[in-house]
Amino acid sequence: MGWFWADAEPKGAVAPHPLPRGSDASPPPGCPMHKSSSGNNLPAPAPSTPSSVPAGACPYVPPDQKTAAPPADAPAPKSGFLEKLNPLNYMPSNLSQERAANQTVDLPTEREPSSIPRGDGGGNWEYPSPQQMYNAMLRKGYTDTPQDAVESMVAVHNFLNEGAWAEILEWERRFGPGILHGWKESREGEEASQTSELLSTPWPVKEAPPPQLTRFMGRPGELTPKARMFQFLGQIWPSKFHTEPPFDRHDWYVQRNLPDGSSVERRYVIDYYEGEPEHGMPVFFLDVRPAIDTPSQAAERTIRWGRDVWWRAVGGSIGEQMAAQKAAAEAAVEAKTSKK
Repeated sequence: MGWFWADAEPKGAVAPHPLPRGSDASPPPGCPMHKSSSGNNLPAPAPSTPSSVPAGACPYVPPDQKTAAPPADAPAPKSGFLEKLNPLNYMPSNLSQERAANQTVDLPTEREPSSIPRGDGGGNWEYPSPQQMYNAMLRKGYTDTPQDAVESMVAVHNFLNEGAWAEILEWERRFGPGILHGWKESREGEEASQTSELLSTPWPVKEAPPPQLTRFMGRPGELTPKARMFQFLGQIWPSKFHTEPPFDRHDWYVQRNLPDGSSVERRYVIDYYEGEPEHGMPVFFLDVRPAIDTPSQAAERTIRWGRDVWWRAVGGSIGEQMAAQKAAAEAAVEAKTSKK
């Protein structure tokens, strides 16, 4: 669901993409947003100029030779299809902004910066322009994509990625400083979630800097264990668990900055679901959670889920309101008694 192109020079951070309004266009079924290619999204490294002297070769060049001869066992340069792609995101290294051959609609070429910081500290990731998106779809064989829908597709694409990053920020806000910090922050379950605020407010964790996205991989053809479980439950209990499988899946690799100044990489799994349209507008659901790669990541998921269940089971905010009302009544009685 997330396409990012990296420029040679990093761009500055800007406000996140707003929720697209006034458009009832949703990505067509053939859109590669629904069938992303595997890839990750580190910025493309600047092409290095190959040395005239191969590594390990003798640097001496005889007078009658202009360049040193490569060693006999040097591998032949590769020229396959994959060599033409950016190895960091499996997209064309320099996707054209030029108008396609049979294109009849003018598409913007401006690229919108995201609110997602890059792992190398060089600003924020940038989304593709509508023209780049259209050219990418043509290269992938999606020649039947309506040209007048591309801008809406890009808006939906950007909005969903911003939502996914907001969910990751909430996980990092709770558990980035440690399991104990996450236990305390999860005391009030999901009622204490700050997901909707984290993209527009300063990073609230003073112990460590905010996380960064280092790379990602689209895996649309592979159901996560959780999605697979829901599909199974939907077969035996359709009234409760019936749902269409996610139309896309992504693994995002996030750099978690720790209070001691070090950092670790954490993988997050994102399932993208499409819901029933409401008022003519497309509806999407994101299921974002840490991958269970380590015991601590399993603990994070267990703590957040378990504390939310417990908070709702004991009455949650209702119990706090009753306690506050009781405390206020006792304070009022004490005030009257002190006046006497």
